[in-house]
Amino acid sequence: MSVYSTRKVGTPNTLDYKVYIEKDKKPISAFHDVPLYANAEKTIFNMIVEVPRWTNAIFEISKEEELNPILQDTKKGKLRFVRNCFPHHGYIHNYGAFPQTWEDPNSALQEIKAKGDNDPLDVCEIGETVGYTGQVKQVKVLGVMALLDEGGGTDWKVIAIDINDPLAPKLHDIEDVERHLPGLLRATNEWFRIYKIPDDNLENHFAFSGECKNKKYAEEVVRECNEAWEKLITGKVDSRNIALSNTSLENATTIYKDNIPQGQDLPAAPIDPSIDKWFFISS
Repeated sequence: MSVYSTRKVGTPNTLDYKVYIEKDKKPISAFHDVPLYANAEKTIFNMIVEVPRWTNAIFEISKEEELNPILQDTKKGKLRFVRNCFPHHGYIHNYGAFPQTWEDPNSALQEIKAKGDNDPLDVCEIGETVGYTGQVKQVKVLGVMALLDEGGGTDWKVIAIDINDPLAPKLHDIEDVERHLPGLLRATNEWFRIYKIPDDNLENHFAFSGECKNKKYAEEVVRECNEAWEKLITGKVDSRNIALSNTSLENATTIYKDNIPQGQDLPAAPIDPSIDKWFFISS
């Protein structure tokens, strides 16, 4: 049984809603306290689920708030939802991030000259079970895509699978994904390319002509982002207003004392029914 649980504060679908991760019923930092590696061999990784598959609310780990709860993103004071781009509904994978990683905006990874996007490293978990916001999944890495964001930075998307998924024993590298899940990588590329278009944005572009790099390449990206986080948490680089508070790290710059409100289980507020609308994007 997982030692991690969630503490929900506020009303879902409102600006005050937050999801904290707990360990042994005590709040911890989703960004800093959950270890990146789930085993001594460093072959299994902990992933924080932010957005469950088939859902539309855009949740992400807050870099600025103490203990880094998971919040719904906003724009101009309004909650953000991803649109349904036919034939996709919401996010097409369990979407989240690797803890203890940081895409350093001061430097570029690998041969791509674009710098990082200042966030934890994004993960697409492709297993069959729909996760939940705040879930800590154990996954293995299979590959990585390099999305180029609007500001010219690199927004890496790691492809991974829950180690408990029925297909996990058959998936060891990115070519296995195409063999056992034909069309999934193509659909993933398409979704990331078009999902912002309904909100009057241009389509996204990828490095490597959209190619998904293999497991070895992906794990090197993860390693470099982990090293960047270590420099961040120990104060060796500018924190850029990132909250470094945590409950467990001896070498961190800030240790946080628990004053998080008690958990609540409140009914969700209604959302605009237009969130369910289909958008048809011409290629």
